[in-house]
Amino acid sequence: MNARLRTSILIGYALLAILAAFSLLNLKFGFDFSKFFPQDDPDLAFFEEFVEEFEADDNFLLVAVESPSGKTAFDTAFLNQFHAYTLALQQLPLTGSVLGLTKIRYPLKTPFGLTSTPALHRNDPTRLVRDSARIMNDERFVYNLISPDATTLAMVVRTTEDMTLGASDSLMSSVQRVTDNSGFSESQTHFLGRAYFQSELVKMQKREITVSTVVAGILVTLILFFIYRRWRGVLIAMVSIGLGLLLFFGVLSVLGRELNAMAALYPVLMVIVGTSDVIHLMTKYVDELRFGKSQRDALRITLKEIGLATFLTSATTAIGFATLLTSRVQPIRDFGINAGIGVLVAYVTVVTFTMALLTLFKQDQIMQTEGTVEKWDSWLLRLNVWVKNNTRIISLGSMAAVIICMIGISMINTNYSIIGNMPRGAKITSDFQFFEQKFTGFRPFEFAVFVQPGYKASDFKVLREMDIVEDAMRAEPALRAITSQTALVKSVNQAMTGGTASDYQLPKDQAAFDKISPMLARAPASATAVLVNKSGDKARITSRSLDIGSDSIRNMANRISAFAKTNVDSSIIKVQETGTGLLLDKNSVYVRESLLWGLGGAVLLISFLMALLFRDWKMLFVALVPNTVPLLLAGALLGFLGIDLEAGISIVFAVIFGIAVDDSIHFLAKYRLVRGRGVAQDEAIAVTFRESGKAIILTSVILFFGFLVLLFSVHPPSVAVGLLISVTLASAVLADLLIIPVLLRWLVK
Repeated sequence: MNARLRTSILIGYALLAILAAFSLLNLKFGFDFSKFFPQDDPDLAFFEEFVEEFEADDNFLLVAVESPSGKTAFDTAFLNQFHAYTLALQQLPLTGSVLGLTKIRYPLKTPFGLTSTPALHRNDPTRLVRDSARIMNDERFVYNLISPDATTLAMVVRTTEDMTLGASDSLMSSVQRVTDNSGFSESQTHFLGRAYFQSELVKMQKREITVSTVVAGILVTLILFFIYRRWRGVLIAMVSIGLGLLLFFGVLSVLGRELNAMAALYPVLMVIVGTSDVIHLMTKYVDELRFGKSQRDALRITLKEIGLATFLTSATTAIGFATLLTSRVQPIRDFGINAGIGVLVAYVTVVTFTMALLTLFKQDQIMQTEGTVEKWDSWLLRLNVWVKNNTRIISLGSMAAVIICMIGISMINTNYSIIGNMPRGAKITSDFQFFEQKFTGFRPFEFAVFVQPGYKASDFKVLREMDIVEDAMRAEPALRAITSQTALVKSVNQAMTGGTASDYQLPKDQAAFDKISPMLARAPASATAVLVNKSGDKARITSRSLDIGSDSIRNMANRISAFAKTNVDSSIIKVQETGTGLLLDKNSVYVRESLLWGLGGAVLLISFLMALLFRDWKMLFVALVPNTVPLLLAGALLGFLGIDLEAGISIVFAVIFGIAVDDSIHFLAKYRLVRGRGVAQDEAIAVTFRESGKAIILTSVILFFGFLVLLFSVHPPSVAVGLLISVTLASAVLADLLIIPVLLRWLVK
């Protein structure tokens, strides 16, 4: 490479690095639950139409406050403090109505008609005792606005629709400011809701990216120093890797790509992929210099022999990520696109920038070769001899491993739970668990009610059929806070018939209903606005479910739907499950489907590329068989370790297949080159072990420890991904060095 071209390349990359650094200021982050809904799904289309007539089921912020230690919530001072807190939250710009126990009023029958009275007479201790007894026997409030042990009060704060990240951050900042001024301590207050999730989880994403970048950088630096034993060589590699990472994020920023919950994987992937490319190219370049080649010849040979193989490995890795495009979940598809872009950016950076930088230094400045080369050659040649002499053991061991893996795969669980994706040790996680224990949980669970022709949602017959569905829902322990327009009718009926807890029910017959109808007509429209549409032909039954797992919730919904189909008069109403909870839970089904289709497509595409490279179906078979081992092992580990297969974990298979096949290509490409020189098969395999084995093992070591960086994550799926990929890629290098030589000697004569 002449000096002018080298200078131009280095200056060009310096300018690109500056532009990329400035573009990072516009990097987008986001965590929108709606983007995890399966696209092009009929239930999603129905939900979107349903929401247009009502409102989304997750536009709320739950705020719970624990009473001082040793006291119940029915304390005058605490209730007044909580009431003031409620009113302050209601004044915030991004909040709407706030429903809290201190604002609740009971309907009251008087000689002059129906009026209302406070559910809690906060400043009257004598009436407060009676009020507390009534509230604790009221199903509308227990688990919803007060905990069953009467130690915690909660309020439901309605938020504006379609909360963006900026709006969520602004709201939570305002809520925190009001909370600080309320006199309640941080340990007393707990939050749950869409805005809280968005704000806190994006903060987690930013932390994860920073931590994974720093830890991966330190780890790779130490490993590279162990390999090269020269700081200049380490510096060349780390500058190249760091530049690739910077340019990658710069490209994402320019393209307007959004970073979601899986963004913590990007730095690890870029560092690992870039390191793998750097090691293969630098090792080959230094070997050629060691063999007496000039810089120009060493560069030419490296680009010819390793550059093409590295391009193919980058292409296959990108194809592995492209399998995620078959997913019906937008963030998964985005991850596949972004990761594919990253692989190509890393390749171009290494081939151009790194090779230009290498020509500035001499062989002994890049890598220490004295003594180490002979040790590697001796060890790899002994490994080759062992593989040749133990073909039967390797074959039987491989078959036994496949059988064990199939047993593990049969144990895979898809019962996805939200808590499994919550950051460890974070307040948002402890708040989530608090609401699970004390109140109703977070998962919305609701049914749409279609009123049949000839009826209106306010008709007694319609209300009675809806109540049948609600009774089926109440029979499910995981469902709480069940609400529909029947609540208003029951409340008025209670006031008109006696006011006891047992009177909270629908009127016994049409005649009794007609008696209270005038009172119902006077109820404000806001009382049922979110429960019945304007035309009165649709209604909703809402509730929230505990986090019992997607499959368990699916079974629960099927039970309720089956009960309604048998016991509800379909000539009056028909019901259909809907809501954000249903859409999120359907992902477990789509994950399985897209996983199989995506991997199948990847195998076909990579097979096509290998067919073009090797032009021999036997070599194609030899290349693909070893790479099924890490896939099978990944599936087995999911089963044996009890890791739920959900959207975040599904990317494991794309990463494994895309990266694992790289070493197979390097091994077989070298073997093909050596055979092309007329070298006998056994000698060709020995040469391949000696010349490619070192780079394959070293890159695999970096892959193993690189993905283990994710163990530092507070995000459980990222930890699982790191563990699975590390272990399975370690199995991939064993498969390449043990199974490929066996298959070559068996098939390719």
